[in-house]
Amino acid sequence: MKKIFTLAIIALFAIDVFASTLGRQADSAYNKEDYREAINLYQQSIDNDGKSSTVYYNLANAYYRNDNLGKAILNYERALRLDPTNDDARQNLDFVRSRIQDRPEDDTSFFTRLHRSTASAFAPDTWAWLAFGLFLALAGAIALYIFSQNIILRKAGFFGGIALLCIFAYVLYVASYAVSVAKSHDTAIVTAPSTQLSSAPRAARTTSDKVVTIHEGTKVEIVDSVATPDDPVSPKWYNVKINNSTKAWLRSSDVERI
Repeated sequence: MKKIFTLAIIALFAIDVFASTLGRQADSAYNKEDYREAINLYQQSIDNDGKSSTVYYNLANAYYRNDNLGKAILNYERALRLDPTNDDARQNLDFVRSRIQDRPEDDTSFFTRLHRSTASAFAPDTWAWLAFGLFLALAGAIALYIFSQNIILRKAGFFGGIALLCIFAYVLYVASYAVSVAKSHDTAIVTAPSTQLSSAPRAARTTSDKVVTIHEGTKVEIVDSVATPDDPVSPKWYNVKINNSTKAWLRSSDVERI
């Protein structure tokens, strides 16, 4: 039994060393400007050692240096999904987005943008702990109102409790929203050099079928999908939205889910 346990420890240590070796090799290839090799090694590191915001960030940098803006944006987005506080990934994402051809205007409301910005300020776990802390503070305010004999303290407990309840409810909602965003696979990035949006889940046959051409790096929201086994290029089409004004179909092979 002790021998089996020792072998298991050795195996785990070997896996950890292998993963760290892959990371060092990828960093070395990147520093030598061998970006294709760095991409392969960072991807192997993710496949062997699991997802990591830092490795996705490094992979995105390698893709950018390799002039693949779509894949760079995709992996910056993945890095931020795992760690919304990764400021380097956010800054690089904003920079690379400024270089793509299609930059659809965000037509969501001011309050929606503010809510999304607030939710991305912390990781979902942090929002959950904030909600827990506010719940304890709310319980304390209620106890102060119920048990205190001092009228001033009772008023402080009452009005403070109302304020804490409102804040707690919003933070709890933000925590739930942050978790749903982290687990969502409804958004995707165009990774093909360009793709043709169509009004139907098939290649455009007439001018009326065509909607618009979009290019790599464009972010889309997947609304629906349909299997197209007769399509020699893509076995599936996605019905997608680009902001709130454009909705059309495109080949699933031209995009990658975040």
